[in-house]
Amino acid sequence: MEFLLQKISLIGLLLVLLAGNQASATVFTLFNNCNHTIWPATLCGNGMDTLGDGGFILAPGVSVPLPAPAGWSGRFWARTGCNFDDNGNGVCATGDCGSVMRCTGGGATPSSLAEFTIGTAGTPNDKDFYDVSLVDGYNVGVGITSLGGTGDCRYAGCTDDVNARCPAELQVVVDGAVVACKSACGAFNTEEYCCNGAHATPDTCGPTAYSTMFKSACPSAYSYAYDDASSTFTCSAGTDYLVTFCPTASA
Repeated sequence: MEFLLQKISLIGLLLVLLAGNQASATVFTLFNNCNHTIWPATLCGNGMDTLGDGGFILAPGVSVPLPAPAGWSGRFWARTGCNFDDNGNGVCATGDCGSVMRCTGGGATPSSLAEFTIGTAGTPNDKDFYDVSLVDGYNVGVGITSLGGTGDCRYAGCTDDVNARCPAELQVVVDGAVVACKSACGAFNTEEYCCNGAHATPDTCGPTAYSTMFKSACPSAYSYAYDDASSTFTCSAGTDYLVTFCPTASA
């Protein structure tokens, strides 16, 4: 699938999207605000269309629009440090999905996730639900900005770089650089940190020092499994969304 890539500023991108959208389907615009190339990956969670052929390359300062039908559910994440051959085979330092460019399943942890369940206007399911999740760890900052819409359409995601503050015991290091930060569950695999077993309810699994560190960098993102109250947002069905990788501030 061939995409028209336009290198424009984040502010200009927002203005264009707000002023120019006339489509009835939801449009996700993925914008690379990082200073390095990323390879966004997409995964559909309900058997509907796979957006963007499952994955593609995205240079710094470039955006890609991905139209989605009503009722679509899925996630986006950034892969980093990838090296693919002409057939789309290769590996990524973070977020790898089976060593292929076009993902057909979930990505390797740790990776930051932008998650959506899109509603259908004019039906009882007329709301979109969205969140940024660091439950499985962090590799690249990500933020979700709604473009129009009504409801609790607040910014979700990061305002800071978790890798820069990641404790040594959670760090993923490649060639001397911290490229990702594991969740405490991913690092230690205990019931307390994974919210399972004897800690499988909201009453028995609360925030920890590690999840608090994630929350301080990404205050509106999921930092552990039961972090729902400040991390799930809703907006009217038909709203479009800007997903920014390496956001510099909340919107």
